[in-house]
Amino acid sequence: MAERQTPKLLDSLRRLLGVTDGKGVARALLEPVAIVALTFTATTAIAQPFYVPSGSMQPTLAIGDAFIAAKYPYGYSRYSVPFGLGPASHNRLLESLPERGDVVVFRLPSDPSLTYIKRVIGLPGDRIQMIDGRLWINGKKLALRRDGDGQVEVQNSEGGADNLVAQRYVETLPNGKEHPIYKMGWHTFGDDTRQFVVPAGHLFMMGDNRDDSCDSRFSPYDDGACKDKGVGFVPVENLVGRAEFVVGSYDFLNAHAVWSWIGEFRLSRMFNGVN
Repeated sequence: MAERQTPKLLDSLRRLLGVTDGKGVARALLEPVAIVALTFTATTAIAQPFYVPSGSMQPTLAIGDAFIAAKYPYGYSRYSVPFGLGPASHNRLLESLPERGDVVVFRLPSDPSLTYIKRVIGLPGDRIQMIDGRLWINGKKLALRRDGDGQVEVQNSEGGADNLVAQRYVETLPNGKEHPIYKMGWHTFGDDTRQFVVPAGHLFMMGDNRDDSCDSRFSPYDDGACKDKGVGFVPVENLVGRAEFVVGSYDFLNAHAVWSWIGEFRLSRMFNGVN
């Protein structure tokens, strides 16, 4: 009975898939599988797109930026796999630590379903502290030079955007890497902290928008503006990838009327490197 049904099944598949022979059926069935496998491999091992919903990394990344993160620079963990389906481990496959100043994507330690992007400031063993708004690493105050002013985009209570003027500075890390930061003042949110000693197997993260970033300066269990949103120390296992370049940007906070939507694409940000 099964032998008589097989030709009928093949005929039905040929008609459904629009092919004329058995090889065509196999090819038509295998091609979608190959595409899914290739996509899974690419987003797991090579790179993955992400989107910036908040302003904590301004001026480096704007609200509405879409960027590509490379997966391979730091090796692989369960969070390299979509949905975090890999096995838990304190060590990464082909592990390599980030450098200070890398902009990285990671899973929030207190809630791994959430993905954050920040700048690596402290490596295992580093001593990190903020004093009067200045960053200290291992007992040395980092060099900071003024670089004009900038516009900070802040989401208001109506869902739109307010633009505030912030002082822009360039900060130099101990390895010589420079990056921009925004400061609204010198005795504000997170400007004075205790000294943090980064544990083995962990990293210390900060946002470039220093007065509007819930980062490693704050625990998710702290009261105040960063309650449930603080980062604390980030296990190396939680790294997802390194931000490489912006592929598109859309100012959705200012996209109100339908006729204004097209004008909110920020073409000048496309293909900018993330440094």
